[in-house]
Amino acid sequence: MQPDPKARALLFDCDGTLVDTMPLHLKAWEYAINFYGYKFDYDFFFSKKGMPSKEIIKLYNEQFGADADPEKIVSTKNEYFRQHADSIKPIEPVASVVYEYHNKLPMAVVSGGSKDNVMQSLVVTGLDKYFDLIVTADDNIKHKPAPDIFLYAAEKLSVEPEYCVVYEDGDFGVEAAKAAGMMIVDVRDFIEVE
Repeated sequence: MQPDPKARALLFDCDGTLVDTMPLHLKAWEYAINFYGYKFDYDFFFSKKGMPSKEIIKLYNEQFGADADPEKIVSTKNEYFRQHADSIKPIEPVASVVYEYHNKLPMAVVSGGSKDNVMQSLVVTGLDKYFDLIVTADDNIKHKPAPDIFLYAAEKLSVEPEYCVVYEDGDFGVEAAKAAGMMIVDVRDFIEVE
């Protein structure tokens, strides 16, 4: 879990990496999809973690031949998430890296989640005060699996990509970090995921 000694910056995914929100996100997806009369598919939504929510609904429509409105579904999903956010806990093995390297290396959160949800997760868990930069799906940057969001964070932290370590739990994020030429810690190797 410790970063490579060459590391000059640490970049963390949020959901499922820093904070244990995946069960809540999946419940929120299930609620929103069912609320609008569509069929919830656990495996589909779980496999899309790390992607912006509206993109997930576009893929849902393609895969299941649905006509779900991304704006309405995502709004309902986010409202459910916010109402139940007090259940969110930090993922301790990853959070301990954050505590240890605070004020030693620049650190950023780089997430495919919405700014509101990411900030709420960080505030609820007390992790919000540890980061120099927070980049989310609401920023106008091409998201995972493209490398752009990680490259943007590296540039803002003034660190060359090859000296950045990315902590990730999703295939899209790992793919994006590799494409950015960064070092990767796949937290799934260290933590239990639901």
